[in-house]
Amino acid sequence: MGGQQFDSARRCFPRREWLRLGGLGAFGLSLPALASRRALAAAAAGRPRATSCLIIFLSGGPPQHETFDPKPRAPVEIRGPFLPIATSVPGVQFCELLPRTAARAHRMCVIRSMTTGIHSHSTSGSFMLTGHEPTSVAESVPPSARDWPSIAGAVGALRPAERSPLDAVILPEPIFNNPAIPWPGQNGGFMGAAWHPHLIRCDPSQERIEIEGLTAGSGLTEIRLDDRRSLLGQVDRQWHRALGSPAMAELDRFQQEAFDLLHAGSTRAALEIDREPLESRDRYGRGKFGQSLLLGRRLIEAGVRLVQVNWPREPGDTTAGNPLWDTHQDNAGRLKSVLCPQFDIAYAALLDDLHDRGLLDETLVVVMGEFGRTPTINAGGGRDHWGSVFSVALAGGGVPGGSVIGASDDRGGTPADRPVRPPDLAATIFQLLGISPDHEFRDPLDRPLTVISGGRPLQEIVG
Repeated sequence: MGGQQFDSARRCFPRREWLRLGGLGAFGLSLPALASRRALAAAAAGRPRATSCLIIFLSGGPPQHETFDPKPRAPVEIRGPFLPIATSVPGVQFCELLPRTAARAHRMCVIRSMTTGIHSHSTSGSFMLTGHEPTSVAESVPPSARDWPSIAGAVGALRPAERSPLDAVILPEPIFNNPAIPWPGQNGGFMGAAWHPHLIRCDPSQERIEIEGLTAGSGLTEIRLDDRRSLLGQVDRQWHRALGSPAMAELDRFQQEAFDLLHAGSTRAALEIDREPLESRDRYGRGKFGQSLLLGRRLIEAGVRLVQVNWPREPGDTTAGNPLWDTHQDNAGRLKSVLCPQFDIAYAALLDDLHDRGLLDETLVVVMGEFGRTPTINAGGGRDHWGSVFSVALAGGGVPGGSVIGASDDRGGTPADRPVRPPDLAATIFQLLGISPDHEFRDPLDRPLTVISGGRPLQEIVG
Protein backbone atom coordinates (compact mmCIF):
# COMPACT_ATOMS: atom_id res chain seq x y z
CA MET A 1 0.00 0.00 0.00
CA GLY A 2 2.12 5.08 -0.73
CA GLY A 3 4.05 7.04 -3.19
CA GLN A 4 7.26 8.93 -3.59
CA GLN A 5 7.56 12.48 -4.81
CA PHE A 6 10.05 12.64 -7.68
CA ASP A 7 11.19 15.86 -9.33
CA SER A 8 12.16 15.91 -12.97
CA ALA A 9 15.83 16.39 -12.20
CA ARG A 10 15.86 13.18 -10.19
CA ARG A 11 14.15 11.35 -13.05
CA CYS A 12 16.93 12.41 -15.39
CA PHE A 13 19.85 11.69 -13.07
CA PRO A 14 20.25 9.34 -10.11
CA ARG A 15 20.12 11.33 -6.86
CA ARG A 16 23.67 10.50 -5.83
CA GLU A 17 25.00 11.52 -9.24
CA TRP A 18 23.33 14.90 -9.49
CA LEU A 19 24.19 15.71 -5.90
CA ARG A 20 27.82 14.89 -6.69
CA LEU A 21 27.82 16.84 -9.95
CA GLY A 22 26.00 19.80 -8.43
CA GLY A 23 28.49 19.98 -5.62
CA LEU A 24 26.08 19.87 -2.68
CA GLY A 25 27.53 16.67 -1.31
CA ALA A 26 30.98 18.24 -1.32
CA PHE A 27 29.81 21.37 0.48
CA GLY A 28 28.04 19.72 3.40
CA LEU A 29 24.37 20.34 2.55
CA SER A 30 21.80 17.75 1.42
CA LEU A 31 19.40 19.07 -1.23
CA PRO A 32 15.85 17.92 -0.52
CA ALA A 33 13.59 16.48 -3.21
CA LEU A 34 11.33 19.53 -2.97
CA ALA A 35 9.13 21.11 -5.60
CA SER A 36 9.01 24.72 -6.59
CA ARG A 37 6.52 26.43 -4.31
CA ARG A 38 5.84 29.59 -6.23
CA ALA A 39 4.76 30.15 -9.81
CA LEU A 40 0.98 30.34 -10.01
CA ALA A 41 -1.41 33.07 -8.95
CA ALA A 42 -3.75 32.36 -6.08
CA ALA A 43 -7.25 31.35 -7.14
CA ALA A 44 -9.33 32.82 -4.33
CA ALA A 45 -13.10 32.69 -4.81
CA GLY A 46 -13.87 35.38 -2.30
CA ARG A 47 -12.91 35.27 1.33
CA PRO A 48 -11.80 31.78 2.45
CA ARG A 49 -13.23 30.27 5.61
CA ALA A 50 -10.04 28.34 6.26
CA THR A 51 -6.52 29.70 5.92
CA SER A 52 -4.89 26.29 6.29
CA CYS A 53 -5.71 22.59 6.09
CA LEU A 54 -4.50 19.44 7.82
CA ILE A 55 -5.42 16.18 6.08
CA ILE A 56 -5.14 13.00 8.16
CA PHE A 57 -4.96 10.03 5.82
CA LEU A 58 -5.64 6.68 7.51
CA SER A 59 -3.85 4.50 4.98
CA GLY A 60 -5.25 1.01 4.52
CA GLY A 61 -8.92 1.86 4.88
CA PRO A 62 -10.49 2.28 8.36
CA PRO A 63 -13.74 0.38 9.02
CA GLN A 64 -16.86 2.52 9.21
CA HIS A 65 -18.51 0.15 11.72
CA GLU A 66 -15.79 0.48 14.37
CA THR A 67 -15.28 4.22 13.97
CA PHE A 68 -17.94 6.77 12.99
CA ASP A 69 -20.88 4.61 11.86
CA PRO A 70 -21.66 1.76 14.28
CA LYS A 71 -24.54 -0.58 13.52
CA PRO A 72 -25.80 -1.74 16.93
CA ARG A 73 -28.94 -3.43 15.55
CA ALA A 74 -27.08 -5.55 12.99
CA PRO A 75 -26.04 -9.15 13.75
CA VAL A 76 -22.61 -9.62 15.35
CA GLU A 77 -21.01 -10.80 12.09
CA ILE A 78 -21.78 -7.32 10.72
CA ARG A 79 -21.62 -4.98 13.72
CA GLY A 80 -18.55 -6.68 15.28
CA PRO A 81 -17.90 -7.12 19.01
CA PHE A 82 -17.82 -3.45 19.98
CA LEU A 83 -20.67 -1.29 21.26
CA PRO A 84 -21.71 2.21 20.24
CA ILE A 85 -21.32 5.08 22.70
CA ALA A 86 -23.00 8.45 22.95
CA THR A 87 -21.13 11.48 21.66
CA SER A 88 -21.29 15.13 22.67
CA VAL A 89 -24.01 15.52 20.02
CA PRO A 90 -27.43 14.17 21.09
CA GLY A 91 -28.52 11.24 18.94
CA VAL A 92 -25.12 10.69 17.31
CA GLN A 93 -23.10 7.61 18.26
CA PHE A 94 -19.53 6.53 17.54
CA CYS A 95 -17.84 3.22 18.30
CA GLU A 96 -16.72 2.69 21.89
CA LEU A 97 -13.10 2.50 20.67
CA LEU A 98 -13.15 6.29 20.14
CA PRO A 99 -14.20 7.77 23.50
CA ARG A 100 -12.10 10.96 23.26
CA THR A 101 -13.23 11.59 19.69
CA ALA A 102 -16.86 11.04 20.71
CA ALA A 103 -16.47 13.72 23.38
CA ARG A 104 -15.50 16.19 20.65
CA ALA A 105 -18.19 15.33 18.09
CA HIS A 106 -19.66 18.81 18.58
CA ARG A 107 -16.65 20.12 16.69
CA MET A 108 -16.98 17.62 13.84
CA CYS A 109 -19.00 17.03 10.72
CA VAL A 110 -19.13 13.33 9.80
CA ILE A 111 -19.94 12.18 6.27
CA ARG A 112 -21.38 8.66 6.54
CA SER A 113 -22.13 8.17 2.85
CA MET A 114 -18.74 8.60 1.20
CA THR A 115 -18.33 6.32 -1.82
CA THR A 116 -15.76 5.62 -4.53
CA GLY A 117 -17.14 2.30 -5.81
CA ILE A 118 -13.52 1.09 -6.07
CA HIS A 119 -12.13 -1.68 -3.85
CA SER A 120 -8.42 -1.28 -4.69
CA HIS A 121 -6.08 0.64 -2.39
CA SER A 122 -4.08 2.62 -4.91
CA THR A 123 -6.83 3.59 -7.34
CA SER A 124 -9.51 4.32 -4.73
CA GLY A 125 -6.79 6.18 -2.85
CA SER A 126 -5.88 8.21 -5.92
CA PHE A 127 -9.56 9.10 -6.32
CA MET A 128 -9.72 10.35 -2.72
CA LEU A 129 -6.37 12.18 -2.86
CA THR A 130 -7.09 14.01 -6.12
CA GLY A 131 -10.87 14.21 -6.44
CA HIS A 132 -10.54 12.91 -10.01
CA GLU A 133 -11.69 9.46 -11.05
CA PRO A 134 -8.80 7.19 -12.10
CA THR A 135 -8.74 5.63 -15.54
CA SER A 136 -8.10 2.19 -14.00
CA VAL A 137 -9.61 0.51 -10.93
CA ALA A 138 -6.85 -2.11 -10.73
CA GLU A 139 -4.65 -2.56 -7.70
CA SER A 140 -1.02 -1.43 -7.54
CA VAL A 141 -1.24 0.97 -10.48
CA PRO A 142 2.04 2.93 -10.40
CA PRO A 143 2.09 6.72 -10.68
CA SER A 144 2.61 8.29 -14.08
CA ALA A 145 3.13 11.70 -15.66
CA ARG A 146 -0.52 11.59 -16.77
CA ASP A 147 -1.94 11.51 -13.23
CA TRP A 148 -4.07 14.35 -11.96
CA PRO A 149 -2.36 16.49 -9.29
CA SER A 150 -3.16 15.73 -5.67
CA ILE A 151 -5.35 18.01 -3.56
CA ALA A 152 -2.23 18.83 -1.54
CA GLY A 153 -0.33 19.80 -4.67
CA ALA A 154 -3.17 21.90 -6.06
CA VAL A 155 -3.69 23.79 -2.81
CA GLY A 156 0.04 24.47 -2.51
CA ALA A 157 0.23 25.76 -6.08
CA LEU A 158 -3.00 27.77 -6.20
CA ARG A 159 -2.87 29.21 -2.67
CA PRO A 160 0.84 29.48 -1.84
CA ALA A 161 1.83 30.02 1.78
CA GLU A 162 2.47 33.61 2.80
CA ARG A 163 4.56 33.04 5.95
CA SER A 164 6.54 29.92 5.11
CA PRO A 165 8.79 28.64 2.31
CA LEU A 166 6.66 25.48 2.42
CA ASP A 167 3.26 25.58 0.72
CA ALA A 168 2.12 21.95 1.07
CA VAL A 169 3.82 19.21 3.09
CA ILE A 170 3.34 15.44 3.28
CA LEU A 171 4.77 13.58 6.28
CA PRO A 172 6.10 11.33 7.79
CA GLU A 173 6.27 9.05 4.72
CA PRO A 174 4.53 8.45 1.38
CA ILE A 175 1.86 5.78 0.86
CA PHE A 176 2.69 2.60 -1.00
CA ASN A 177 1.35 -0.88 -1.62
CA ASN A 178 3.29 -3.99 -0.80
CA PRO A 179 5.94 -4.51 -2.00
CA ALA A 180 6.74 -0.79 -2.00
CA ILE A 181 4.67 0.17 -5.06
CA PRO A 182 3.94 3.93 -4.89
CA TRP A 183 0.36 5.12 -5.17
CA PRO A 184 -0.62 7.52 -7.92
CA GLY A 185 -2.22 10.82 -6.93
CA GLN A 186 0.33 11.93 -4.34
CA ASN A 187 2.25 14.61 -6.23
CA GLY A 188 1.93 17.23 -8.95
CA GLY A 189 1.02 14.70 -11.64
CA PHE A 190 0.97 16.16 -15.14
CA MET A 191 1.66 19.64 -13.72
CA GLY A 192 5.16 18.53 -12.83
CA ALA A 193 7.57 19.61 -10.12
CA ALA A 194 6.03 23.06 -9.65
CA TRP A 195 2.98 21.37 -8.10
CA HIS A 196 4.72 18.68 -6.02
CA PRO A 197 4.01 18.87 -2.29
CA HIS A 198 7.12 18.76 -0.09
CA LEU A 199 7.68 15.22 1.16
CA ILE A 200 9.25 15.24 4.63
CA ARG A 201 10.42 11.77 5.58
CA CYS A 202 10.95 11.65 9.31
CA ASP A 203 10.17 9.94 12.59
CA PRO A 204 9.03 12.68 14.97
CA SER A 205 8.78 10.15 17.81
CA GLN A 206 12.57 10.03 18.03
CA GLU A 207 14.32 12.10 20.69
CA ARG A 208 15.84 14.32 18.01
CA ILE A 209 14.14 14.49 14.64
CA GLU A 210 16.28 13.93 11.54
CA ILE A 211 14.65 14.96 8.26
CA GLU A 212 16.00 13.48 5.07
CA GLY A 213 17.44 16.23 2.88
CA LEU A 214 16.75 19.07 5.31
CA THR A 215 19.59 18.71 7.79
CA ALA A 216 22.68 20.86 7.41
CA GLY A 217 26.00 19.16 7.98
CA SER A 218 27.60 19.31 11.39
CA GLY A 219 29.05 22.74 12.15
CA LEU A 220 27.38 24.45 9.20
CA THR A 221 26.67 27.90 10.63
CA GLU A 222 24.59 30.66 9.03
CA ILE A 223 27.70 32.51 7.82
CA ARG A 224 29.25 29.35 6.41
CA LEU A 225 25.93 28.46 4.79
CA ASP A 226 25.90 31.81 2.96
CA ASP A 227 29.52 31.32 1.89
CA ARG A 228 28.76 27.87 0.52
CA ARG A 229 25.71 29.10 -1.34
CA SER A 230 27.94 31.61 -3.13
CA LEU A 231 30.57 29.00 -3.90
CA LEU A 232 27.92 26.50 -4.97
CA GLY A 233 26.49 29.06 -7.38
CA GLN A 234 29.88 29.55 -9.02
CA VAL A 235 30.33 25.80 -9.49
CA ASP A 236 26.84 25.16 -10.77
CA ARG A 237 26.65 27.99 -13.30
CA GLN A 238 29.23 26.29 -15.49
CA TRP A 239 27.56 22.91 -14.98
CA HIS A 240 24.09 24.16 -15.91
CA ARG A 241 25.33 25.91 -19.02
CA ALA A 242 27.01 22.70 -20.13
CA LEU A 243 23.96 20.49 -19.60
CA GLY A 244 21.20 22.92 -20.53
CA SER A 245 18.26 20.52 -20.03
CA PRO A 246 14.89 21.62 -18.59
CA ALA A 247 15.53 19.39 -15.59
CA MET A 248 18.77 21.22 -14.86
CA ALA A 249 17.09 24.57 -15.31
CA GLU A 250 14.83 23.63 -12.40
CA LEU A 251 17.77 22.76 -10.18
CA ASP A 252 18.50 26.40 -9.29
CA ARG A 253 15.02 26.64 -7.84
CA PHE A 254 15.49 23.48 -5.83
CA GLN A 255 18.76 24.78 -4.41
CA GLN A 256 17.14 28.08 -3.48
CA GLU A 257 14.34 26.13 -1.80
CA ALA A 258 16.85 24.25 0.34
CA PHE A 259 18.66 27.40 1.41
CA ASP A 260 15.40 29.27 2.00
CA LEU A 261 14.12 26.52 4.26
CA LEU A 262 17.33 26.33 6.27
CA HIS A 263 17.22 30.11 6.73
CA ALA A 264 13.48 30.38 7.49
CA GLY A 265 13.39 30.81 11.24
CA SER A 266 9.78 29.98 12.07
CA THR A 267 9.49 27.02 9.71
CA ARG A 268 12.85 25.61 10.73
CA ALA A 269 11.88 26.00 14.40
CA ALA A 270 8.58 24.22 13.73
CA LEU A 271 10.48 21.19 12.46
CA GLU A 272 12.46 21.04 15.70
CA ILE A 273 9.80 19.12 17.58
CA ASP A 274 12.12 18.58 20.54
CA ARG A 275 11.36 22.22 21.42
CA GLU A 276 7.77 21.22 22.22
CA PRO A 277 7.00 20.95 25.97
CA LEU A 278 7.07 17.35 27.20
CA GLU A 279 3.49 17.48 28.46
CA SER A 280 2.31 18.59 25.02
CA ARG A 281 4.15 15.75 23.33
CA ASP A 282 2.66 13.30 25.82
CA ARG A 283 -0.89 14.48 25.06
CA TYR A 284 -0.55 13.39 21.42
CA GLY A 285 0.86 9.99 22.29
CA ARG A 286 4.50 9.16 21.82
CA GLY A 287 4.08 7.00 18.72
CA LYS A 288 5.04 8.04 15.22
CA PHE A 289 1.46 8.92 14.24
CA GLY A 290 0.75 11.09 17.26
CA GLN A 291 4.03 12.94 16.98
CA SER A 292 3.46 13.42 13.25
CA LEU A 293 0.14 15.13 14.02
CA LEU A 294 1.92 17.35 16.53
CA LEU A 295 4.55 18.20 13.92
CA GLY A 296 1.73 18.96 11.49
CA ARG A 297 0.19 21.39 13.98
CA ARG A 298 3.56 23.09 14.45
CA LEU A 299 3.95 23.51 10.67
CA ILE A 300 0.41 24.89 10.31
CA GLU A 301 1.14 27.37 13.08
CA ALA A 302 4.35 28.39 11.27
CA GLY A 303 2.37 29.27 8.15
CA VAL A 304 2.37 26.13 5.98
CA ARG A 305 -0.83 26.17 3.93
CA LEU A 306 -1.56 22.42 3.87
CA VAL A 307 -0.09 19.49 5.79
CA GLN A 308 -1.04 15.89 5.01
CA VAL A 309 -0.18 13.34 7.69
CA ASN A 310 -0.20 9.76 6.42
CA TRP A 311 -0.69 6.90 8.87
CA PRO A 312 2.83 5.47 9.16
CA ARG A 313 3.82 1.85 8.79
CA GLU A 314 4.96 -0.16 11.77
CA PRO A 315 7.99 -2.47 11.64
CA GLY A 316 6.97 -5.59 9.74
CA ASP A 317 4.03 -3.97 7.96
CA THR A 318 5.48 -4.68 4.53
CA THR A 319 5.11 -8.43 5.14
CA ALA A 320 2.09 -8.49 7.48
CA GLY A 321 -1.35 -9.56 6.29
CA ASN A 322 -3.03 -6.65 8.07
CA PRO A 323 -0.73 -3.61 7.81
CA LEU A 324 -1.83 -0.08 8.67
CA TRP A 325 -5.69 0.01 8.71
CA ASP A 326 -5.85 -2.84 6.17
CA THR A 327 -7.39 -5.27 8.68
CA HIS A 328 -7.99 -8.39 6.59
CA GLN A 329 -7.13 -10.40 9.70
CA ASP A 330 -7.91 -9.85 13.39
CA ASN A 331 -9.86 -6.66 12.76
CA ALA A 332 -11.06 -6.43 16.38
CA GLY A 333 -7.65 -7.06 17.91
CA ARG A 334 -5.80 -4.58 15.73
CA LEU A 335 -8.41 -1.89 16.24
CA LYS A 336 -8.59 -2.32 20.01
CA SER A 337 -4.88 -2.62 20.80
CA VAL A 338 -3.11 -0.56 18.11
CA LEU A 339 -5.13 1.54 15.68
CA CYS A 340 -8.05 3.20 17.45
CA PRO A 341 -6.20 4.12 20.66
CA GLN A 342 -3.45 5.91 18.74
CA PHE A 343 -5.91 7.75 16.53
CA ASP A 344 -8.30 8.61 19.37
CA ILE A 345 -5.59 10.09 21.60
CA ALA A 346 -3.81 12.04 18.86
CA TYR A 347 -6.89 13.35 17.04
CA ALA A 348 -8.54 14.57 20.24
CA ALA A 349 -5.28 16.24 21.29
CA LEU A 350 -5.02 17.94 17.89
CA LEU A 351 -8.54 19.38 18.02
CA ASP A 352 -8.00 20.60 21.59
CA ASP A 353 -4.59 22.05 20.75
CA LEU A 354 -5.85 23.92 17.71
CA HIS A 355 -8.84 25.20 19.68
CA ASP A 356 -6.74 26.34 22.64
CA ARG A 357 -4.33 28.16 20.33
CA GLY A 358 -7.13 29.92 18.49
CA LEU A 359 -6.34 28.05 15.27
CA LEU A 360 -9.28 25.67 14.88
CA ASP A 361 -11.66 28.18 13.31
CA GLU A 362 -9.16 28.85 10.54
CA THR A 363 -7.71 25.34 10.15
CA LEU A 364 -9.68 22.74 8.22
CA VAL A 365 -9.00 19.22 9.57
CA VAL A 366 -10.00 16.31 7.32
CA VAL A 367 -9.87 12.64 8.37
CA MET A 368 -10.16 10.13 5.54
CA GLY A 369 -8.83 6.90 4.08
CA GLU A 370 -8.99 5.39 0.64
CA PHE A 371 -12.13 3.35 1.40
CA GLY A 372 -13.90 1.47 4.21
CA ARG A 373 -14.23 -2.20 5.10
CA THR A 374 -16.73 -4.89 4.16
CA PRO A 375 -19.99 -5.03 6.13
CA THR A 376 -19.40 -8.71 6.90
CA ILE A 377 -16.47 -9.99 8.97
CA ASN A 378 -14.52 -12.66 7.08
CA ALA A 379 -13.38 -16.11 8.23
CA GLY A 380 -10.08 -14.69 9.51
CA GLY A 381 -11.83 -12.23 11.79
CA GLY A 382 -11.07 -9.34 9.46
CA ARG A 383 -12.85 -6.99 7.11
CA ASP A 384 -11.87 -6.66 3.47
CA HIS A 385 -11.69 -3.73 1.04
CA TRP A 386 -14.90 -1.77 0.58
CA GLY A 387 -15.27 1.35 -1.52
CA SER A 388 -19.07 1.28 -1.71
CA VAL A 389 -19.58 3.31 1.48
CA PHE A 390 -17.42 4.65 4.30
CA SER A 391 -17.02 7.64 6.61
CA VAL A 392 -15.02 10.87 6.47
CA ALA A 393 -14.77 13.46 9.24
CA LEU A 394 -14.16 17.21 8.96
CA ALA A 395 -13.63 19.81 11.67
CA GLY A 396 -12.64 23.45 12.05
CA GLY A 397 -12.14 25.84 9.15
CA GLY A 398 -15.77 26.94 8.84
CA VAL A 399 -17.21 23.41 9.10
CA PRO A 400 -20.51 23.26 11.05
CA GLY A 401 -19.77 21.13 14.12
CA GLY A 402 -22.11 18.53 15.55
CA SER A 403 -23.47 17.53 12.15
CA VAL A 404 -23.83 14.34 10.11
CA ILE A 405 -24.15 14.21 6.33
CA GLY A 406 -25.69 11.20 4.64
CA ALA A 407 -26.22 7.69 5.95
CA SER A 408 -25.29 4.13 5.11
CA ASP A 409 -27.80 1.29 5.06
CA ASP A 410 -28.49 -0.99 8.04
CA ARG A 411 -25.48 -3.15 7.18
CA GLY A 412 -23.06 -0.29 6.55
CA GLY A 413 -22.71 -1.57 3.00
CA THR A 414 -24.16 1.06 0.65
CA PRO A 415 -25.25 4.70 0.87
CA ALA A 416 -28.86 4.98 2.05
CA ASP A 417 -28.99 8.76 1.83
CA ARG A 418 -26.98 11.58 0.24
CA PRO A 419 -24.11 9.74 -1.51
CA VAL A 420 -20.91 11.82 -1.50
CA ARG A 421 -18.15 11.17 -4.03
CA PRO A 422 -14.49 12.30 -3.98
CA PRO A 423 -15.07 15.20 -6.42
CA ASP A 424 -17.66 16.60 -3.98
CA LEU A 425 -15.27 16.29 -1.04
CA ALA A 426 -12.39 17.85 -2.99
CA ALA A 427 -14.62 20.70 -4.18
CA THR A 428 -15.64 21.32 -0.56
CA ILE A 429 -12.02 21.43 0.61
CA PHE A 430 -11.06 23.81 -2.19
CA GLN A 431 -14.05 26.06 -1.55
CA LEU A 432 -13.33 26.32 2.18
CA LEU A 433 -9.73 27.26 1.38
CA GLY A 434 -10.80 29.99 -1.01
CA ILE A 435 -10.16 28.14 -4.28
CA SER A 436 -13.11 27.99 -6.63
CA PRO A 437 -13.73 24.42 -7.87
CA ASP A 438 -14.38 26.06 -11.25
CA HIS A 439 -11.06 27.88 -11.24
CA GLU A 440 -9.34 27.49 -14.59
CA PHE A 441 -5.63 26.85 -14.93
CA ARG A 442 -3.42 25.82 -17.84
CA ASP A 443 -1.54 22.56 -18.06
CA PRO A 444 2.02 22.36 -19.53
CA LEU A 445 0.47 22.02 -23.01
CA ASP A 446 -1.48 25.25 -22.41
CA ARG A 447 -4.82 23.47 -22.29
CA PRO A 448 -7.46 25.04 -20.01
CA LEU A 449 -8.55 22.82 -17.11
CA THR A 450 -10.74 23.32 -14.05
CA VAL A 451 -9.66 22.35 -10.55
CA ILE A 452 -12.54 19.88 -10.15
CA SER A 453 -15.00 18.55 -12.69
CA GLY A 454 -18.17 16.64 -11.89
CA GLY A 455 -18.28 17.58 -8.22
CA ARG A 456 -19.86 20.39 -6.23
CA PRO A 457 -19.14 21.66 -2.72
CA LEU A 458 -21.38 20.18 -0.03
CA GLN A 459 -23.92 22.88 0.76
CA GLU A 460 -24.43 21.46 4.25
CA ILE A 461 -20.85 22.58 4.91
CA VAL A 462 -20.19 25.62 2.72
CA GLY A 463 -23.71 27.01 3.15
